[in-house]
Amino acid sequence: MGNEAAPLNFIEHIIEEDLTKGYTKEQLCFRFPPEPNGYLHIGHASSICLNFGLGERYNAPVNLRFDDTNPAKEEQEFVDAIKRDISWLGYEWATECYASDYFQQLYDWAVQLVKDGKAYVDSQTSEAIAEQKGTPNTPGKPSPFRNRSVEENLDLFEKMKNGETKEGEHVLRAKINMESPNMLMRDPVMYRTINKHHHRTGTDWKIFPMYDWTHGESDYIEQVSHSFCTLEFLPHRELYDWFLDQVVDPKKLRPKQREFARRNLSHTVVSKRKLAQLVSSGVVTGWDDPRMPTISGLRRRGYTPESIKNFADSIGVGKRENLIDVSHLEFNVREDLNKKAPRIMVVLDPVKLIIDNYPEGKTEWLEAENNPEDETAGSRQVPFSKELLIERDDFLEEANRKFFRLTLGKEVRLKNAYIIKGESVVKDSEGNITEIHCTYDPDSKSGSGSEASLRKVKGTLHWVSAEHALPVEVRLYDRLFTEASPDTNKEKDFMEFINPDSLQVITGYAEPSVKDSKPEDKFQFQRLGYFVVDRDSTEEKIVFNRTVPLRDSWAKLAE
Repeated sequence: MGNEAAPLNFIEHIIEEDLTKGYTKEQLCFRFPPEPNGYLHIGHASSICLNFGLGERYNAPVNLRFDDTNPAKEEQEFVDAIKRDISWLGYEWATECYASDYFQQLYDWAVQLVKDGKAYVDSQTSEAIAEQKGTPNTPGKPSPFRNRSVEENLDLFEKMKNGETKEGEHVLRAKINMESPNMLMRDPVMYRTINKHHHRTGTDWKIFPMYDWTHGESDYIEQVSHSFCTLEFLPHRELYDWFLDQVVDPKKLRPKQREFARRNLSHTVVSKRKLAQLVSSGVVTGWDDPRMPTISGLRRRGYTPESIKNFADSIGVGKRENLIDVSHLEFNVREDLNKKAPRIMVVLDPVKLIIDNYPEGKTEWLEAENNPEDETAGSRQVPFSKELLIERDDFLEEANRKFFRLTLGKEVRLKNAYIIKGESVVKDSEGNITEIHCTYDPDSKSGSGSEASLRKVKGTLHWVSAEHALPVEVRLYDRLFTEASPDTNKEKDFMEFINPDSLQVITGYAEPSVKDSKPEDKFQFQRLGYFVVDRDSTEEKIVFNRTVPLRDSWAKLAE
């Protein structure tokens, strides 16, 4: 039973069917085609895992192709970030490609379409073109420039290419069918003029191809067998095929576009425009802010490649869009970090605990297990002394029977140490507790095997030695939005749902073993959650980002 293969998803069924109908395994080739106009986000991660996962399953190449056809929005910074994120996820692409590699070939094909009477230069404004296209229920009307002569079209198109015309003055449109029920087939724009510097071609090109013209032709040039897109591209498939019809050599493989549903994540937005707005408005510190749903942000938050891949695997690929609760993503990172992350003791809201009968000036070094889930993780030494720090909410002066932490007259165990009993408190002039006094049982040391050490008490607390505690900056991150679907409310702007408590910065006190930790080192703060060392850390101050609490604190709110 344990060795049964996982059932095929509908995408794999498509491939398997094609393999029975003439495709060979050697012909299989996939691609991941991001536009470098922003950082990749968790939605892209599903597409990355799908395409590269298919590559691994079928031992087929997967190209990384940058759809870099809009120099007004694209930057080298985004190219570099995309490559970095895919590599971090653990995938290797077969060939690094750029749509801009194909500009000359695309132009040559477009010229041929003009010569064949299948494309023309339109000199209307974009507003006039949009109006003239009609509506889904009313047919479009032909452009007054639709029947320009081939010679005039070729002349104008070359002038566009040479930068002799103004931006917006002309576009090249395919001549298809202005009465098609598919609005995308009503003479779509193929080229527009953009007088901007391109990150790869500089100022060599003044015209840039539209996505629909570039997409299928790039797949064909690269001999991609299956081009998987999200569901919004389903209406584009007819145009994808029409454009291929104009250039395909029957002796070569013809790419096939198929669609799958995107998975949206709750309590976030994944529109690049909206993510860019969060960055530009200062709501977050950048594209890799740990509250962002970008892969770079998740990495900085402490997510692991495995947790993101497991998340993508668990939600699968489907034919219907749905909203995945972010708690499912958090579950996956907890599962992964529980196996890998060393345990340490850190106190975030300290109150002093004084053991009255512990010898003055004595320090013991106690053995603490690094990770009970990992037998190879070993142990470390933790200093113990008369004055400790514990969490303020781990003590109540008067408590009911359901409170299993420290209170006066009752016993609890200090993790890896001794059993203590609450004796008295010291308060300031405002009634706040400043010190808790207790006594300890010297014979109850954890792991000693003594009768006293085997005594059962209901509570166990984490702690740090006050003298040895290392002050650290702790950034407590929470969900960026208070609403599950912040950008679907038609009455309000998504920015109105920003969670004002998405970041809280405090000083915590850590055991000294973390002193030499490095950025991206991950830990479980015992009883508190999973944390990662941030790149803002210095030799003087370690900065921790909270990845997730130990338990889903939002689940109770949703009940």
